[in-house]
Amino acid sequence: MANRLIDSAHLALAPVPAAAQALAAGELVAFPTETVYGLGADASNDAAIANIFAAKGRPSDHPLIVHLASPSGVAAFASDVPAFAQALIAAFWPGPLTVILPRKPRVAKAAAGGQHSIGLRCPSHPMALSLLRAAHKLGVLGIAAPSANRFGRVSPTSAAHVRDEFAQRFLILDGGDCAVGIESTIVDCTRGVPVLLRHGMIAVKALEAACGERVYLPHELEALLGKASQAPKASGTLASHYAPRAKVRLLTAPLNATTHAALYARTRAHWQAGAHQTLRAMPSSAEAAAHELFAVLRELDASGVAEIWVETPPADAAWDGVRDRLTRAAADCA
Repeated sequence: MANRLIDSAHLALAPVPAAAQALAAGELVAFPTETVYGLGADASNDAAIANIFAAKGRPSDHPLIVHLASPSGVAAFASDVPAFAQALIAAFWPGPLTVILPRKPRVAKAAAGGQHSIGLRCPSHPMALSLLRAAHKLGVLGIAAPSANRFGRVSPTSAAHVRDEFAQRFLILDGGDCAVGIESTIVDCTRGVPVLLRHGMIAVKALEAACGERVYLPHELEALLGKASQAPKASGTLASHYAPRAKVRLLTAPLNATTHAALYARTRAHWQAGAHQTLRAMPSSAEAAAHELFAVLRELDASGVAEIWVETPPADAAWDGVRDRLTRAAADCA
């Protein structure tokens, strides 16, 4: 898709060089990654970072992920990179993996939410990499970027989603629909062993094969230590997150809804549409379901339904990322 500079009612679509110049000038830019669209600013510009928090309505102590043009950029932000973290970076960058590392003092404190750690990743989307490289040449060592949506709401996987989300004007790079569709896997590398803080589309077994160590879940590490461990805060790990306006509910049996509801399900036994139901078929593969998940939630929410009922994903590991997002989206209805 060719880059265009177009004024719209909300956002201006921009070419990569203009977006890089905007970042260097302390402005915000929305851009595509393989996971979701991010709302980015120079990770070293505290005033620009504050504008991200303000635009999203995000608490300032909730850290952002810093996106890098290449693995060599880690040295600008991290004070230490354990061997298992180096192995994970070598295996999965560029790609949908975020590693949390000890942060260098006086570097990107605002982007890190004031923590002594920093989340870093190198995306694989070609437009994101072009932006990161162009911005780096202008002195932007990394782009701090949460998802380009209001805090706690459904993440955007297209430029149109970003335009729908925000009223104010800033530049947006249109790189088409995101290939993965849910946010990156997050591995904490600050506690001596790898700890999975957020599920994504990289399976735990694949992480373990790459780094040669067991990857712990937070509760497993606490059980091993016999006490609560000091886990850094990480993006997208609140109990309630990724939620549309409509109530999201998970179901394991056919739905008999009396309210205006939407149904998103894999199993035909669930497709018993009543007068008040809107049906959408969920793909049978986890990868396809992840790719369309947020777009479907946005579409069903826009239809004006009061509730969105979603068939609970299978228990196998391939569905961990999708299950995580749906569980958090439905948390307020549990």
